[in-house]
Amino acid sequence: MEKTSWLSGQASTDLSVYDNSWWKPGPKWKIVLWFLVSSVTINSYLPLPISVKKWILTLFGAKIGKGLAIKPAVNIKFPWLLTVGDYVWIGEHVWIDNLAPVTIGNHVCISQGAVLETGNHNYRSRTFDLFIKPIQLEDGVWLGVKSIVCPGANCASHSILTAGSVATRPLEAYGIYQGNPAVLVKKREIS
Repeated sequence: MEKTSWLSGQASTDLSVYDNSWWKPGPKWKIVLWFLVSSVTINSYLPLPISVKKWILTLFGAKIGKGLAIKPAVNIKFPWLLTVGDYVWIGEHVWIDNLAPVTIGNHVCISQGAVLETGNHNYRSRTFDLFIKPIQLEDGVWLGVKSIVCPGANCASHSILTAGSVATRPLEAYGIYQGNPAVLVKKREIS
């Protein structure tokens, strides 16, 4: 089969030279210990009280406010890079892939299956370099079921990312965003 003309002369990805040695999320022992502990406590269906889950997360360096509600099977990559405000709800199967810091404000609802993704790869680079950007969810944010927040796509005060939507850019305060990539569809009004 003949390659189209725009493909000729293109460089190709070479994963054999991939190097993310610059990225240091924490000591290996802590990462391994967290993996073992979280798999039977936080990322499981073991019916532990929320107070125990909160204690475990803070033991591993998470900063967590009062009134946390956290459902079963939540996956948090590195709790020492997580800050959670007061009265936050974290739904079942939420995936906080915090290769960089994630900060969650007060009265935030993260619905079932939502993903906070702080890392990605530079597809323009031959070596597919890793890049990371922190994520901040300000007060009153609501992430709908199976929504995705991409690296650096901070969500301003009381913004909403609707079910199944993907935030690739920052969301404005009180904006309701929908789609992939998510676009502003209307303003949120709270009575």
